Amino acid sequence: MAKKEHVSETPATGFLRKHAVAFSEHPYAYEEHGGTAVSSRELGVPEHDVIKTLVMQDEAARPLIVLMHGDCKVSTKNLARAIGCKSVEPCKPEVAQRHSGYLVGGTSPFGTRKAMPVYVEESILELGKIYINGGRRGYLVGVDPRVLVDVLGAKLVQCALAD
Repeated sequence: MAKKEHVSETPATGFLRKHAVAFSEHPYAYEEHGGTAVSSRELGVPEHDVIKTLVMQDEAARPLIVLMHGDCKVSTKNLARAIGCKSVEPCKPEVAQRHSGYLVGGTSPFGTRKAMPVYVEESILELGKIYINGGRRGYLVGVDPRVLVDVLGAKLVQCALAD
């Protein structure tokens, strides 16, 4: 039997423990620019169940987090309309890192450096379990998607585009 790799605590896992959220740990071999295609393949789960954490900003450069299915893209036009902004765009990697406290590729919505509004694609809540970044590259945690609303206060949006 393979020895389970121990993953050290991250701000995300600390946040989950503090809020008594049950989660499973899923380390995998990280590949630069591999994204959710690699993590879903490594974990043997559908890419639709792997959730991307995207740090974006509105027209006033106010940061926000968008949680999206791994196999979908965000329609920034639909997102902006849904949240009452003129425009939304992805943050540059160094800006995203400054807001979240995480390296790009290891960004978790849990335990971010700066409190930011969180928006979640509505259909994510229909999944039985989601796999979302646990605060470092090559490390996902499995949680009940309701945690996103119950613990993070995420607001539901419809802005998915098939990838």
